[in-house]
Amino acid sequence: MKILVLNCGSSSIKYQLIDMQGTDAKVMAKGLLERIGLPMGEFTHKYRGEKHYEQVPIADHTAGIQIVLKALVDEKLGVIKSLDEIGAVGHRVAQGGEKFPNSCVINDEVIEAIESLKDLAPLHTPGNLQGIRAMQKVLPNVKQVAVFDTSFHQTIPPKAFLYGLPYEYYQKYRMRRYGFHGTSHRFVAEKGAKMIGKDWQDLKIISCHLGSGASICAIDHGKSVDTSMGMTPLEGLIMGSRCGDVDPGALIFLMEKENLTPDDLSKLLNKKSGLIGVTGDKQDMRDVRAGRDAGDERATYAFDMFALRVKKYIGAYMAEMNGCDLLIMTGGIGENAWFMRKPILQNMEFLGIEFDAAASDEMMGEDKIISKPTSRIPVAVVTTDEEYVIASDTYRLVQ
Repeated sequence: MKILVLNCGSSSIKYQLIDMQGTDAKVMAKGLLERIGLPMGEFTHKYRGEKHYEQVPIADHTAGIQIVLKALVDEKLGVIKSLDEIGAVGHRVAQGGEKFPNSCVINDEVIEAIESLKDLAPLHTPGNLQGIRAMQKVLPNVKQVAVFDTSFHQTIPPKAFLYGLPYEYYQKYRMRRYGFHGTSHRFVAEKGAKMIGKDWQDLKIISCHLGSGASICAIDHGKSVDTSMGMTPLEGLIMGSRCGDVDPGALIFLMEKENLTPDDLSKLLNKKSGLIGVTGDKQDMRDVRAGRDAGDERATYAFDMFALRVKKYIGAYMAEMNGCDLLIMTGGIGENAWFMRKPILQNMEFLGIEFDAAASDEMMGEDKIISKPTSRIPVAVVTTDEEYVIASDTYRLVQ
């Protein structure tokens, strides 16, 4: 069965066409549409080892999906002969709240429930819904499945998901920690355990998904028991443009001093903080490192702050689970930024981690153990594949 996987943002669409053959999967084509709704958009399509790029107006998500489907069956760019070959569509949906502990087939009731949760993820849910509705218009007879970033974290206990706020706000607004990157954490935990010859449901695992968006998850015998992101993806680690953990009192102070509206503050914390906020002009970790190496003081601060925050969460989750059997590094930074793995993982021998710098240095984008054989806790770089998880859940549900 060929499954189209969609990850729709407010002004972008990432996609993959995956041929699911039992437990095997083959990516037939993938791509990205950007700048949707602006006078000129961008379309990148990769197929059979080739790459196609063009600038084209993309009025809305429906127009964007029509561009994708046209490319998939195009005489030159295409990888299928007819849209009838698409057996199902899987959507990444950021926020499932407490209503969706599992992936599910999309119907009108599911769409209404996702709509009711948009206040919990105002930056992500509208784009997710636009993708679903656009697909309904373009391929109305094809089943669609929603795979939620938050589902894997629904096993987190109240002591870890509740905030120290008046309990009535949880009752009224469901204000709590939900966590994100659940598809990635679930995938790499199972894959990483296989790398060391064990079953992930027998282990205590700490998964570090480090990228422009970053989160850490404590996984105890196959269940998420805590995670660094909160009610929104703002909490936890310092990220590309998100602030991570900040004293709420400092934000009240800032709102008063700068006369900020809630919308102003949201843009500041989501788009202008984190690495780019500290450095002033660098959001990519490669650029931050280059700035540090060139003697840029602010880039050095940002580099060191990122490493320290990750290290602190690893230690906290070891304490919370009373141990760790496997530590995983994944995501764009975790898999590729070998220069960031070193400051995170060195000097942790007291906790049972003996980092093998020689195994990690210059290593990018491959599955590999980067701890010494004598390390009590194995450390693995594990390449993630969230699209495969979405396609796998979709395949299972529509079967």
